[in-house]
Amino acid sequence: MDNVSSHKHFILNGFNELGALRPVLFIPFSIMFVVSLSANSLLLYVVISQRSLHSPMYILIAGIACVDLSFPVIFVPNMLLSFLFDWRGISLIGCLVQMFFIHFFGAFQSTFLAWMALDRYFAICTPLYYHERMALQKFLKFVIPLVIRNMFTVLLVVTLAGRLSFCFRNMINHCFCEHMALVELACGSTAINSLLGLISVFLVTVVDIFITIISYIIIFRSVLTSGKSGLKALHTCVTHIMVISVSLTFVLIAFLSYRIRNNLPASIRVFLSTMYSLFPSCFNPIIYGIRTKEIRQHILKTLSRCCFVRTMPHS
Repeated sequence: MDNVSSHKHFILNGFNELGALRPVLFIPFSIMFVVSLSANSLLLYVVISQRSLHSPMYILIAGIACVDLSFPVIFVPNMLLSFLFDWRGISLIGCLVQMFFIHFFGAFQSTFLAWMALDRYFAICTPLYYHERMALQKFLKFVIPLVIRNMFTVLLVVTLAGRLSFCFRNMINHCFCEHMALVELACGSTAINSLLGLISVFLVTVVDIFITIISYIIIFRSVLTSGKSGLKALHTCVTHIMVISVSLTFVLIAFLSYRIRNNLPASIRVFLSTMYSLFPSCFNPIIYGIRTKEIRQHILKTLSRCCFVRTMPHS
């Protein structure tokens, strides 16, 4: 019987309910993709090229830009081709590789926010020891454990998903290989996969958000007792809090959409999950560029220089 053997090829069937209108999605998603690539590339270039921005806080912002630049590249080009040419097929190996990088870069979105919160904690609450505690060797004590945690949890989730058998269906109701979208197609028990997915969300996203919230609670307490100088230092924190709020909102929506259906249309669930992956990549560099004064000034100088070079008359 055909359904005894496990499927090794899948169809990404996201937004299939739209029928003939599906290609129209190419326009908004391609615009967001271009904005993400352009804004994050510009932010990375400015931080790398300006020596005055080679401090821990700006390096962490550049790290977020690097993650936000890499994240959409993993799945958006394939998704756009699917909208235009109806190329929906993907192998199991290709699906697992895509899943690994999507969840790997997704994990670092919250991890970088935790590192930035620690940076602001050291800068505001212990300013005299800031450079000592943010020295590379000491800060690596905060970096290495979280990198190992992210790598291990994502690798374990993907490996166990790859060991499942897919006997009956090969239609993934998504535009990319999201963990639960693939797992729900498996035959047999998937309780371990679902539980591991919950544990990984707790160990990564929840722990990162907890570290971030605790850091900012301590920072706000310090600011309330330090007066105007503390309020000035808090300006950068407001930027981080805005990014955290948007990121956390999309994480919760994407996570709960697969656990709590409640007659939610499949296309809406896919849209929310896709926006969780793509919208922060567009939102973060714009917010950091506008809210962070030093970065904003260098971005304006870079753009004005480019415009000046273009308008120079040719000799």
